[in-house]
Amino acid sequence: MGPYTILNLLGLSIQSIFIQNILLFNFLGMCSYLACSNKVKTANGLGLAVFVVMTISGVLNWFVHGYVTGENALFWLKGLGVNSTEINLGFLEFLIYISVIAAFVQVLEIVIDKFAPALYRALGMYLPLITVNCAILGASLFATVRTYPFVPNLIYVGAAGLGWWLAIALIASIREKLTYSNIPAGLHGMGMTFIVTGLISMAFMGFAGISLDKVTETDTYPLLVQEETN
Repeated sequence: MGPYTILNLLGLSIQSIFIQNILLFNFLGMCSYLACSNKVKTANGLGLAVFVVMTISGVLNWFVHGYVTGENALFWLKGLGVNSTEINLGFLEFLIYISVIAAFVQVLEIVIDKFAPALYRALGMYLPLITVNCAILGASLFATVRTYPFVPNLIYVGAAGLGWWLAIALIASIREKLTYSNIPAGLHGMGMTFIVTGLISMAFMGFAGISLDKVTETDTYPLLVQEETN
């Protein structure tokens, strides 16, 4: 966990879900969000799939960065008699991240087809598009840039996935209600969806000034005192 406490992790999860929602704050993953939000059932299925893929691929990519592509990540090769001090695979990080996501999505697609064929048919062509869902790659890259330890990284990518799921479930529930509403003809379909998405995004961005994921000196001081006493 590094310097993070339970309270810090709670703040990180709240920030990732509500304050800096990866879809409504960073506008990542909009394609599948707009395409699969006609019905709540389909939106929940896709949201669950994105949550699972984002969480597990985020954890796998943390290990990739820590042991393959990060700075001095190949230190473990010394045990094999290989001098890795001049080897830097950072230029491959983007490609490896995408490959990890693509491989896991293929596994998830097989599992959904086997155990939930109705959901598989409902998602249709959009399930393979999770591979190129920029929200999933974005979560892994954000976690890498912010250099989270393992547990905060897990909390962040999981909460980001829940935030994406929350966003698509909200818009799907509203779009179902809009089908019974009297909407001007020019705003039917994507027009009203964009307007509602903008309004929801503005509501989420109302919390943009709040920062709950920072680790302050007050948080780390008890840990330092405990280490010194030990």
